[in-house]
This record gives sequence, structure tokens and C-alpha cells, in this order.
Amino acid sequence: MSIRNHGLGGRLPLAERAALSERRQRLFDRMAETVAPWAEHHGFVSRTEDGRFIGPFNPALLTPVIAGRFLDFQAAEEENTSLTARVRQVVILTVGAVWRSAYELYAHSAAARTTGLSQEAVEALATGDMPGELSASERTAWRFTRGLMAERRVEQPVYDEARTAFGTEGVADMVLLIGAYQTVCGLLNTFEIPVPETSHGD
Repeated sequence: MSIRNHGLGGRLPLAERAALSERRQRLFDRMAETVAPWAEHHGFVSRTEDGRFIGPFNPALLTPVIAGRFLDFQAAEEENTSLTARVRQVVILTVGAVWRSAYELYAHSAAARTTGLSQEAVEALATGDMPGELSASERTAWRFTRGLMAERRVEQPVYDEARTAFGTEGVADMVLLIGAYQTVCGLLNTFEIPVPETSHGD
């Protein structure tokens, strides 16, 4: 499978490592060691065949210090959250659906499938719907995220439901996860970063 490179940076050119400052090269190398294998494991493309980053990882190179700390935050969230992998992906896809963020939905549709969510459920989440196959706690996570994203508030019954399902710590974990992926979607939408087109063969 090969990637058609045209326009993958959206409003930005795709950065080549050799042209980057030393600080940006350090972030590039860190992402090559961490982000790229993570993406490959979850079944989505994060780099071109010549090694340049696509998705939110290319604009991350514009602000290497802040982006590096943001990667630290994301790693801390994923490693220490009280939420299950499926709940996390329900939340992330719900954020992506509200933002209509193409690359985010592409990447985390793939990641969500690795948690056991069906293709039908993933497609429903990506279009903003709540799939019938979700567990009670996953439906709660969807309602909580959708409410906070769409209405900028969480109604008391939804909050109470979330606190019962996840505890107060879990509610805080969801809010931090939502915030992280709003940042990612903001980068993607600002720079109009598309989904990579792939072709088989070559």
C-alpha cells in the first residue's frame, strides 16, 4: 500500500526532517519512535513513504516545546486514566464527530476497532449517533461527551449518571480526554488536514 502525498499537509507543507531546526528534529525523532509505531499498531497512517509526518503530527512540529509537553500530557492520560479503552474511543470519536474532523475520525475509527467496537458502531459514532451495541457505561460516556461538546455544559442527570458509572475521578478523566482531543481537532481543522488516500500495489 502506498500513500498519495498530494495535499496531505492541508494548508501546510509537509516538513522534511533535514530542513528542521535541532529542536524540531528532536520532536520529529521522538514522534518517529513513539507516535508512528502507535499509529501502525492501531491501523492508521501517520507518515508518508518518505517519512514525513501527516495528520496533527506535522503542525505539531511548528511548536516543538509546547507540542512535546502536549505529548507528555497525552501519554500521562492514556497511561493513568481510569477509563476503559472502549470508553476512551467512544469519547474521542464523539469529539471528532462534533468537530467533523476528517483525519481524527479516520485515525480513531481504526483505533476504536482494535478495542472490539464493530464497524457499524464506529460508523455511527463518527456520524454523531449513539450505537445500540454500546454498554450502559459507554452510552453514558457518549451522552456526557455529546452534551459537553454540543451544549458546553453537562445537565445534572447526565452528570449524576456519569458519576455513578465512572466515579468523580472518571468524570475528570473524561473532561481531560475531551480537552486533549479538542486541541487535536482544532489543529486538524485549522490547517484543513485531510485523510490520506491510499493505493494498493506499486
